[in-house]
Amino acid sequence: MHTDTHTEHTGQHWTTTPVTADLLRGALDVERTEHGVLPHRLPAAARAQNTDGQLAMAESQPSGVRLVFRTRATAVELDALPTKRVYVGAPPRPDGVYDLLVDGRLADRASVPGGNVLTIDMTAGTAERTAGRPGTLRFTGLPDGMKDIEIWLPHNETTELLALRTDAPVEPARDPGRKVWLHHGSSISHGSDAASPTTTWPALAASLGGVELINLGLAGSALLDPFTARAMRDTPADLISIKMGINVVNADAMRLRAFAPAVHGFLDTVREGHPDTPLLVVSPILCPIHEDTPGPSAPDFSDFSEGRLRFKAMGDPAERAAGKLTLNVIREELARIVKQRSADDPNLHHLDGRDLYGPEDAAELPLPDDLHPDAPTHRRMGERFAARAFTAGGPFVDGAA
Repeated sequence: MHTDTHTEHTGQHWTTTPVTADLLRGALDVERTEHGVLPHRLPAAARAQNTDGQLAMAESQPSGVRLVFRTRATAVELDALPTKRVYVGAPPRPDGVYDLLVDGRLADRASVPGGNVLTIDMTAGTAERTAGRPGTLRFTGLPDGMKDIEIWLPHNETTELLALRTDAPVEPARDPGRKVWLHHGSSISHGSDAASPTTTWPALAASLGGVELINLGLAGSALLDPFTARAMRDTPADLISIKMGINVVNADAMRLRAFAPAVHGFLDTVREGHPDTPLLVVSPILCPIHEDTPGPSAPDFSDFSEGRLRFKAMGDPAERAAGKLTLNVIREELARIVKQRSADDPNLHHLDGRDLYGPEDAAELPLPDDLHPDAPTHRRMGERFAARAFTAGGPFVDGAA
């Protein structure tokens, strides 16, 4: 296996298959572009109501989105146009990772070189886009015989898909017959510093739980937006989870007076489309800087040139009296709201995020930038979530008939 920047091939052994929505799982919308197709994790109606560049970038990064098909091919090529991020003053970021699964098992990993470049100046708050060329992903030496292929797209790299080539015909994948799990959260759910798209904590949990993932983890953007709630309302799903809190604090987006009704409204909207679906509300994982100190969060650039970015809490703990939000305040409020609502909604459940990552975990696996978990922590969180949600007695088993 290797990557190749050439996009023209000769020889009759290649079968070219148009990349269409029916080959994609995990996307809520597929936009036709000048070059090919761009998977989106929010529908057009939601994007039309959004004016925030961070959310626009996050929802176009295909966390949990994968190309899925059946074929006898032993060689697969995918032409893609990635958009790479470059941060002024920081070392280059690694290229996004594509995970190849054959019959559900990881078989290979690769990246696509080149592409568009988005140059972000965090101190000035600016972003400049430079157009680039597509590249080619190539996987070879695959086993003979009919098999299910999944190509998980980079969770943190906007990816336009141009062409799929194989050395044998492609047919649609069979319906796996698994339940669909729809999850919404912050950059932690999006994947933050996970090693690859199949090792974000939601992807790991979905694999352990034997379910199909739709990941609406949106970096910096789990802010109880009504258009996100409507997107969840209108998306078919058998199991739903909503992880909320950290972005509300680190954006300093609302106070307690606004937060509680916003949570109720978000849940009301989701319930309009899924009145009886098992619905799990997950409070924030431990984040020491914001446990009792309100936001906003601000980047600490002191070690940025060495490639280390940290975050610090800028609020004053005394401001809690005026309704400013901390993670402990949010956890108490979410527990109260779920307890209140579950009296009339037996399929509504609550999980304290510290059961996924708590004080003992923070001592062993501290958050490298004081905000986001690293790859080993994603694995631990995925295993913990699967153990709590997808095993006997869990909200996604007993109530998920």
